[in-house]
Amino acid sequence: MSPSRVSLKAFLATAKKALAAPAAQRPNPLTFVVGNESADLDSLCSALLVAYFRTYTPPHTLHIPLSILHRADLALRSELNAVLRPAGLKPEDLLTLSDLPSPGTSDGAASLRPEDTRWFLVDHNALTGDLAKRFGASPVIGCIDHHDDEGAVPRDATPRVIEKSGSCMSLVVDQYRDAWDAHFAADAAADAELAHVALGPILIDTTNLTAKAKTTGWDVRAVDFVESKLAAGPVVQTAAEGPEEPYDRNRFYDDVSRLKEDISSLSYRDILRKDYKQWTDGDNNNNNNNNNNNNNNNNNTPRLTLGISSTVKGFAYLVSDAGGSNGSGGRDEFLAALRQWAGEQQLDLASVMTSWHATGGAFTREILLWALTEPAARVARAFADKNRDALGLETWGGGALDADADADADAGEWRACWTQRRIEHSRKQVAPMLREAMKGASKL
Repeated sequence: MSPSRVSLKAFLATAKKALAAPAAQRPNPLTFVVGNESADLDSLCSALLVAYFRTYTPPHTLHIPLSILHRADLALRSELNAVLRPAGLKPEDLLTLSDLPSPGTSDGAASLRPEDTRWFLVDHNALTGDLAKRFGASPVIGCIDHHDDEGAVPRDATPRVIEKSGSCMSLVVDQYRDAWDAHFAADAAADAELAHVALGPILIDTTNLTAKAKTTGWDVRAVDFVESKLAAGPVVQTAAEGPEEPYDRNRFYDDVSRLKEDISSLSYRDILRKDYKQWTDGDNNNNNNNNNNNNNNNNNTPRLTLGISSTVKGFAYLVSDAGGSNGSGGRDEFLAALRQWAGEQQLDLASVMTSWHATGGAFTREILLWALTEPAARVARAFADKNRDALGLETWGGGALDADADADADAGEWRACWTQRRIEHSRKQVAPMLREAMKGASKL
């Protein structure tokens, strides 16, 4: 069978079969392609296409795309269904942490040791969370990412692409565009599958190539190339329900964006965990692998854990129309849910960042930062003092979500909420600012 004839669905079935096979019958080592722990559209789709291209181009080594979320959490990502449908896929076709063999069992079919794996990172450049704890000693063989370089990917990784772009997928397209042309015979139907998976995250991350602060040449060139694959393609199913229609960029973007921004059916906990990232940092910790072995440093450097949830609605919505047990919450309900989430994740610093279009179409960003311990409170104040002007921080809602508004606020805690006037700074920029403050915690 020619590689051009292998559908994404058939590829995922092959990968799932290999992962589920007894240890003696599966490839050794297994090569995984994995996005970051927010498991957003960019991470999920980039991992899928990198794994596909690397599997069906020389040397034809099976790469398994792994989504860093559990299967039940796929239901939180309705926009994913919109992008996968034109590719003939459903979210349940993806491989998730639920498919990963468990460690430390005697069953050969259900065990996977670090030495049995290799990792290719997309949309991040250092393994995080549980994967870092379990597979941190495994080799990282390649990386394609658009975040700040944390120095964790070996210099001899191939490829090692860490560049600024609106979407990581744009870098993926650039890396494999020659392979797309050279190793896949002309196949309009297969091109259409790959193209929709590539276009979805790029258009979402760049607001249909209109976000000047995010859109780069990488993104424009990637869209031009991928859309050229659709120019003579077949009639395909768009993201919306209904009859098959030719690809139209604006309609496709509108369909995916509408689903991404609809969180009306989600609980507060689901809103907080839908797009979530977590880091642990201290003065002597220059990576984000959440490895707590450094707790026994010779000095008493505080190690703090930060979690940032991103959401597509503003705080006015979150404290009035979202998340409550009866479909509508409130200020106290929202803060109680955030405290509970922070406790569940064992956070010292909990943050919620919103990005949305206000009435009239103006793009808006907001930040809430909650320090739950005294060392974290010192870090939060230092972050605010240092970055107030750079981020354009202005008190939100007259301080309605600040800790000062709580007569019974816990001692040692600190909380503030701001409108962020410098909208060019997303979580990609704010997280490093917070982490830098965390690394200097012992000096505060």
